[in-house]
Order: sequence, then structure tokens, then C-alpha cells
Amino acid sequence: MAKFAIECSSCGKYAEASTGFFARKKIDCTCGNVINVKTDKLISRQCAHCGNQVVFDQSKGAGAKCPVCHEKINTLDPSQKVEEFSCIQCGVRLATARSASQYICPVCDCVNDVQERMMSEKIKKDGLASIIKYEGDNSTFIWKHPIEDFNYGSQLIVHESQEAIFFKDGQALDLFGPGRYTLETQQLPLIEKAYKLPTDTEGTFHSEVYFINKTVQMAIKWGTPEKVRFIDPLTGVPLELGASGEMNIQVANSRKLLIKLVGTMNGIAWEEGPGLTKSLQASFRPLISNAVKTNLSSVIKNEAIDILEIDEKLDLISDSLRDKILPGFEEYGLTIPQFYVTNVVLPENDPNFKRIRELHTITLQTRMIQAEATVKTAQAQSETQYRTAQEQSKAAIEAAHREAELQRQLTETEIAKREAERKVIEAQAEAQAQRLAGLTEAEIMRAKGYTEKDVIQAEVQKAYAEGIGNMGPAISSGGGSGIIGDMLGLGVGMAAASAVAPQINGMMQGFNMPNMQAQTPVAGMSTPISPDAWDCACGNKVVGNFCNNCGAKKPQPVAKDTWNCSCGQMGIVGNFCNNCGAKKPEPVSATWDCSCGQTGITGNFCNNCGKKRGE
Repeated sequence: MAKFAIECSSCGKYAEASTGFFARKKIDCTCGNVINVKTDKLISRQCAHCGNQVVFDQSKGAGAKCPVCHEKINTLDPSQKVEEFSCIQCGVRLATARSASQYICPVCDCVNDVQERMMSEKIKKDGLASIIKYEGDNSTFIWKHPIEDFNYGSQLIVHESQEAIFFKDGQALDLFGPGRYTLETQQLPLIEKAYKLPTDTEGTFHSEVYFINKTVQMAIKWGTPEKVRFIDPLTGVPLELGASGEMNIQVANSRKLLIKLVGTMNGIAWEEGPGLTKSLQASFRPLISNAVKTNLSSVIKNEAIDILEIDEKLDLISDSLRDKILPGFEEYGLTIPQFYVTNVVLPENDPNFKRIRELHTITLQTRMIQAEATVKTAQAQSETQYRTAQEQSKAAIEAAHREAELQRQLTETEIAKREAERKVIEAQAEAQAQRLAGLTEAEIMRAKGYTEKDVIQAEVQKAYAEGIGNMGPAISSGGGSGIIGDMLGLGVGMAAASAVAPQINGMMQGFNMPNMQAQTPVAGMSTPISPDAWDCACGNKVVGNFCNNCGAKKPQPVAKDTWNCSCGQMGIVGNFCNNCGAKKPEPVSATWDCSCGQTGITGNFCNNCGKKRGE
């Protein structure tokens, strides 16, 4: 009697059938259809080689050929191959496709985990498992290894971001991190206490292994099943809001999650999956919904968030809701690294919400008008400030020009003053040189026994003698008319006196003879000396405002209350300098008192403590 796989005409699944006289003629498929082996063994299928739709006999198994191209047509895809296993409850032999997840036994109606039963069959056929590793997908948080009988010395492989926990009778034993482990006494101390392991390597023990996925499960969606009732804090209008978003979940405490939530199940994921009897989504949906309903409205009220500007505050709302939801997850060994509120559904068709939007539009327009007015005011102020600054700049430039001109004039004045002083110094030096030359000559004369007066008298006498000698013989001898002779003698005398008068006047001024100014001038001599005459620095006796010898100006009489400025201006009468505008310095007292107690100090430093005057 040969066995073959027969395809159900209703669901396409495969069942096991046999040929022979005592073989079953009818088989109950898991979909409820009754497979008639005699009639359903003939099936129509497209040949993978020639593409024709042909009919062939399934009972021929792998030897069935296409009647057109004569190639094997009953070769199944590896995922669709039929696998045999025993029912976990009644032990009857069952057959189904390798890719199937569950199979209901037609005898006892027990739901068999196909993958677990095939692994058990493989163990019985090939021997005990030697490698224990994670075979679930990445979206599963906890996955239970289908094998429960392990050989002492088997290898346990735990990948990165995974943990493995051994269970026995509901009790969590050893916890393993990433790495490769050998199931032996040295590395399984808790299992050593729970089991009496044999000494040979063929010994076996019964246990359960759970693998925990420690990776962050990202972009897990959440949402409120119904709207949240909300009172707008700004207008007091009742509204209904909806919220949804995504979050990231990670296992924080593997042992706590296994003990409090998984128990003896085959594993757990966020959504329902094959081989997993429970989902985290179903477990935590009430917690998330209740936390969002309770806290969404309070967050909006406490933060005074405008309902129309709620998208700007999604980060704040997300952080607040995460703080409220996180303790419920941590109680079961889970954590929420990130929680996002990505959408808040507003009641667009609600009349109250439309009224709020209209009020917001009016408020926005008012703000725009106020902003425009503020901008215009700022522009006017800016223009005024600009003009003021411009005028101030012009005034500053003009003041700078005036200051420069004043400095230029002051510089020219200083230059002229310095030039005049230089000329005065030169004149004084020349006069002093002449005076010294005269004094030297006088000293020589005095050493020889005569003076300048003797020289002048000698010259006068000589001139007089020459004048008499030049007269005619009649006049010189007293001949001729007496009147004419007298007149000629008087003219000669006056001419001689006139010739020597300037020399006498200049020489007499060289001698310090003040009584000469008061004497009555001699007839025919120069103008008598005025009482307003003044002595020049060059030594000349001057009548007038300028010296006819050196050109120096007559000094002005100095008033008693005049003062000299630091800029160089001399003989100032008022309280301010008429050149630089400096104020007249206050008179300094002859004596002063020091802070140390010394009084009546006359100098510039205290003779008791040494402090300077004025400090």
C-alpha cells in the first residue's frame, strides 16, 4: 500500500491518502470538505514545463507526468510539500503542507502547532536537538522554542539584542545574554539544582526556553477608538477631538514580562501572529486609550494651547502623554523610548468649531492691523531718528570745521607770536652787543685817560676852527662891514652847531645824564627829549610807540589785577582768557591746613606727613 498527497478541491490544502484495498476512501479536510479519494485523485493543473492545462492522477505521486510534454508534473514547491506528524493529543498520524501553521486533528479536534510537531518528529527521527537558537521574526517580543527535551551538552546560541531564559514548571531559572553556551553544570547552576543531570553526554532533561527580543520595535501605531470630549479653555465651547500617533517599545525587564504577562504561552508580539496566542496591542489598548482620554484635555488646558494652533505643541503633548502611559508599561517590564502624537483630529463640521475659527480669523486680522500700525510707527520713528542723526552729523561736521579753523588761526597766531618773540630776542641781542661794544670802547678811553665828552669837545672845536679858517680874510681879520661880518660869524657858528648837534645828542644819551632832558635846548640843536620817552631793551631812549633802533613796541602799562594764561596770552584783565576762554585761576592762599592736623603750612608739602597740597 503506497501513500500519496492529495489536494483538497475546496481549500487547496494537502492531505495524506493511500492506495490499496483497505485504504480510506474518504478524508475529512480541515476546511470541512470531504475529499473523495477515488474521484478527487484526478486533478487539473497547468504544467510548469509546457504551460498546458492537463489532467493527471495524484495517486502516482512524484511519478505523475504531463500527457503533453511527458515531464514530471506533480513536483511540489518545498514550502508546499506534505509533512507527516502525530497529533499531540490522540497520536493519530496527520499530513499537511510544510508551510501550514496549524492543523486541526479530524479525530479529536485538537489544534496542533504544525511547526512544533514537525520539529518534534525531526527530533525523534534524527536524535535530540544539539543547537538551540531563536527562530522567530523581528516583530516578536518573546518567542518560545518549540523543543522541550534537551540533550545535556547542547549548544545555546543567543544573538545580540537577545536574552534567553530557562523555565521549569513555571519557574524562571537562568538568564543568558548574547553568546554561545553549553548546557552543562558550570554554566547552568540553577538548572543543576532543579535537575539531577546524568554524567554521560547522552543524558536528557525537560525544560522550556524563551527568547526575548531586546530591539526597539519602532513605528507602532496607536489611536483613540472614539472622540475625546473637550471644553475649549479660551472660549468655553464644548468640542470632540481625536488623537493618533506612533510609539517605540522595548523590553526593559525580561523576567518581569515573562512572569506577569506571557506565562506559558508560545510567545507574544505587538500584533497577533502565527503561533502566538496573545498580542500586546490587545493587552495595552485600554491603557493607552484611557491615558489619552484622561490627559489630552488637561494638557491643552494647563498649557493654554490654542486649539487652532495645536500642531505647534505636539511635542509638548507627546511628552506629557508618554509620562502618563509609561508607568503602565513599566509594570510589565516594557518601556517606551519615544511616544509621538502625530495627528489631532479637529471637528471641522461642528458649528461651535466653525465659530471658534471665525473668532480666530477676526483676532488674526486685528493683530495684523496692529502689526501694520506698529510697523508704520516704527518707520516714522526710524525716519525721525535718521533725520535727527543726520542733523546731528551735519552739526558735528560743522563744529569740527570750526574747531579746525580755530586751531589753524591759533596756530598762525602762535607762529606770529613766536616770530615776534624771535625778532625781539634778535634785537635785544644786537642792542646788547652794541652796548657791550660801547662799554668796551668807553673802558679803553678811560684807560687812556679821556672820555667820550673830551672827544666830542675836540671835534666841536675842530669844526669851529675849520669854519673860522674858511671865512674870508676880511672877515677873519675883522675887516669889511661890521654888520656883514657879524651876520657871517653868526651863520658860521650856527652851521657848526647844527653839524655837531645830533652827534652830541646821541653821545650824551650814551651817558646816564637824566638832567639833560630837563635842560633848555640850545638854539640850533635837535628837539628836546619828551617826558614820555621810554627805555628800549636795546638801550635806546625812545619817544613814540616803536623803537627807531630795533623796532620793538612800547610796552603797555600792566594793570595791578591782570593775570597770564597758560595758552601764552599775557596781561589779561577779565575773568576769562580772550584767546582760549580759560577761566582765571583762583588765588592761592599763602598758607594751608593738612588733613593730618598740621596748620599754617607755607610750602607745597606738609612738613608733618609729607602729603602734597590739595590732595
